[in-house]
Amino acid sequence: MDPSVPVALDRQLTAEARVWLAEAVVRVTRDPSALAALFPAVGRRCGREPLVAGWTVADAARARLLAALPVRGTALAEEITALHRYGDSAEQRAVLRSLAALEDADPTFADLGLPLVRSALRSNDTHLVEAAVGPYAARHLDADGYRHAVLKCVFCSVPLDRVAGLEDRADRELARMLADFAHERVAAGRAVPTDIWPVVRAHPGIWEASGLPAEVDSPVPARRTAADQAVAAYNGAL
Repeated sequence: MDPSVPVALDRQLTAEARVWLAEAVVRVTRDPSALAALFPAVGRRCGREPLVAGWTVADAARARLLAALPVRGTALAEEITALHRYGDSAEQRAVLRSLAALEDADPTFADLGLPLVRSALRSNDTHLVEAAVGPYAARHLDADGYRHAVLKCVFCSVPLDRVAGLEDRADRELARMLADFAHERVAAGRAVPTDIWPVVRAHPGIWEASGLPAEVDSPVPARRTAADQAVAAYNGAL
């Protein structure tokens, strides 16, 4: 978790919300079963406003409750899986955003949260998809899973700067997949998200092999327009 998140939470909570959350943390520490009732109440008691780095107040407050759970490893995974399964999308998002911090605090948690990441990546809820591609996914998804997570973001219009670890994990195969995606969009006369191009440019030959450059000579006006835009973006003109 970004260290600025808990600091921002403490600054933004009202006095009443701060007291409620502190008492809730104590209750969870003493009795983990209390979390089932407290977790859904967070938005109403603490607020749902945007905080920092894509987090909301409710996300950060729920993360604090999860951190208070006095269980580790498999038991922790079971607790958060139940919360994710029965929670609404806001509760699921908070669980996903908390995964890396939970592992930092408990290394035995390891990759036990991966099923939740994979479940979110199968959804069409862009908030869940974005929450799923955080630092925890960057640590634990295998190469193929990570590539498809990036493609999911592109399809769902989740900006790639929200994808953790992209600079380190983007490889030639991902660049090829993104170039193929771009070619499909151009062939349909549709615009291509410009944030894919740094990944493609980092791997020489991918752009040329994709067939995209030839689309500027397409007899179909919409394809030519889309290709011109893609070429300009690839070359850094947009």
